[in-house]
Amino acid sequence: MKKRPDPAELEPIERASRDELQALQLKRLQWTLQHAYDNVPHYTRAFDAKGVHPRDCRTLADQAKFPFTTKADLRANYPFGMFAVPREKVVRVHASSGTTGKPTVVGYTQGDIDRWADLVARSIRASGGRAGDIVHVAYGYGLFTGGLGAHYGAEKLGCTVIPMSGGQTEKQVQLIRDFEPDIIMVTPSYMQVIIEEFERQGIDPRTMSVKVGIFGAEPWTEAMRADIEARAGLDAVDIYGLSEVMGPGVANECIETKDGPVIWEDHFYPEIIDPETGAVLPDGQEGELVFTTLTKEALPVIRYRTRDLTRLLPPTARSMRRMGKIVGRSDDMLIIRGVNVFPTQIEELVLQHGQLGGQYQLVVTREGPLDELQVLAELLPAHAGADRAAIGGALQQRIKTMIGVTATVSVGAPESIERTLVGKARRVVDKRPK
Repeated sequence: MKKRPDPAELEPIERASRDELQALQLKRLQWTLQHAYDNVPHYTRAFDAKGVHPRDCRTLADQAKFPFTTKADLRANYPFGMFAVPREKVVRVHASSGTTGKPTVVGYTQGDIDRWADLVARSIRASGGRAGDIVHVAYGYGLFTGGLGAHYGAEKLGCTVIPMSGGQTEKQVQLIRDFEPDIIMVTPSYMQVIIEEFERQGIDPRTMSVKVGIFGAEPWTEAMRADIEARAGLDAVDIYGLSEVMGPGVANECIETKDGPVIWEDHFYPEIIDPETGAVLPDGQEGELVFTTLTKEALPVIRYRTRDLTRLLPPTARSMRRMGKIVGRSDDMLIIRGVNVFPTQIEELVLQHGQLGGQYQLVVTREGPLDELQVLAELLPAHAGADRAAIGGALQQRIKTMIGVTATVSVGAPESIERTLVGKARRVVDKRPK
């Protein structure tokens, strides 16, 4: 197991008093509101429509006066309409898949990239990592924020990075054995697959060099933590983030407590709201997590509704509040192996195929550590004699290409999909253990 951190190694803000932290938050919040109002037409309109102005924010509680931001707002301003700086000042763009075929686009100035690296470095240090450690990054690289976010943060801390990305499980095991990393950053479900590959090869996973796993990009339980720690002989800590707010490193557990991710409140102002009414709830009460960025230049977000259901908890290992485990979502999004999947994404692809009807169903199962997605579709009556296997293969490829998730596709005869005569269609059948 990794050595617990010395309090002297912490940044001053990680030891600050609540008054000091809140004074900094207010100063940065006021700047962010003005920056967004002055430079993002969407926020100018949204603030004016609600009758609020950045100067109305005199206390942190005044944040509740301002409008929420949703994924729909980001998509409505696709691709660069939410940027608060000229496009030529944006040094990188990331994106996540969306329900309408348009991804959610986020941009970063060089300052944003530097602060992101600082926060991921802080997160790795909170997890027990130190300069000189070898970090094996098995998050996906590319438009997904996970791989590059982890990579830059590990380098900023002074670590040696193995940019493995996801997949190629046998090679993952080979490089872990050959390079002997101290830390792995990966989804928890894929870590279980890596552990299984060690066992398949007749190698005890507890003999691997990895002593800390920093796991995120999907919800995971205390039972999964216990399973991974017991089978691999490491400390499993939780990292939280989302691309719309920054990427990984918005919050991270501390290795000495492992009692929920600490929100880096000097850069992100959290709220918990009632998902139905939008009312702000007190700390400790469960509701929907909302974030306002405090230092983002290219893409400031005001009261972004994450749809994640959790609660805010008092500080323990750091001066900042923690968030509880995500207990669910206030919308219908599925997370399959770290990839966000909405039923309407599948619906679009089904309907784009001229031989398929509009009825479909998503069946989610979990036989081992990984979630499996099966898509059930059906032929239109006019195409009842078409080659189902060929159509299913084409749809499977489209889902992989457009959404980024691997699914099995079964194409049935016309009217073979279950119909719901009353209420909403049953689009998702979730057979995973609760």
